[in-house]
Amino acid sequence: MTNFKHYEGWELPFFDKAKNFREYQLSILKKHINGAVAEIGPGNGSLCEKYLDLIDNIFLFEPSINLYKNLNIKFKGLDKVTVVNNEFKPSGYKFDCILLMDVIEHIEDPSELLMQAKESLNQNGKILINVPAFQHLYSKFDRDVGHVKRYDKKTFLDTVKQIPKNKISLFYYDSVGYFMSLLSKLLFDILGRNSKNYQSNFNKKIALWDFFIPLSKLLDKIFFNNLGKSMFIVINK
Repeated sequence: MTNFKHYEGWELPFFDKAKNFREYQLSILKKHINGAVAEIGPGNGSLCEKYLDLIDNIFLFEPSINLYKNLNIKFKGLDKVTVVNNEFKPSGYKFDCILLMDVIEHIEDPSELLMQAKESLNQNGKILINVPAFQHLYSKFDRDVGHVKRYDKKTFLDTVKQIPKNKISLFYYDSVGYFMSLLSKLLFDILGRNSKNYQSNFNKKIALWDFFIPLSKLLDKIFFNNLGKSMFIVINK
């Protein structure tokens, strides 16, 4: 499990610049997010900036000391934003939405955290989750950023067996990202290409992937969201 207190998140600035992907995520979130919100592990807050106008108030739970400092600077003076330098724990405060965007893949067994989040929801509240999809795409990048595993529908449902399946909806998205990740996997892991320098030109690789996100949005519809680099999950109370 990642030590979140000292998590540096070297990769976050690169993904924060992926404007097409963030807009795609926002289009998904818009269908669900409202009211009082908690985001667990918000990183640099780049996604929060985009949905901030859609909600009443938000608590950002960020245990990383450095990321916490960045969030305090970014949201300084905004009354509707409260930044907490700690992991999420039930406190009696209830939320309409709780977000875990690219968080639970860092945790060996996230079932306790998910149940704590569920207990902290208002009636008709939702947990909104994003995870990297498909374990066969697991790579050196995943290891380096502290991913314990990637998820598919079955492995996620096995993680939350205590929650009725009719309360959970799941779908994959970013099909172009899937094929690009698979190609990278073939080049680096199977063909034995030197993967030590995969971070070289990382910004250009992210920019190329982000350029194809509009195509991903089209293909996701064609594939009926049965394929993708990421999986989005909604848990209803």
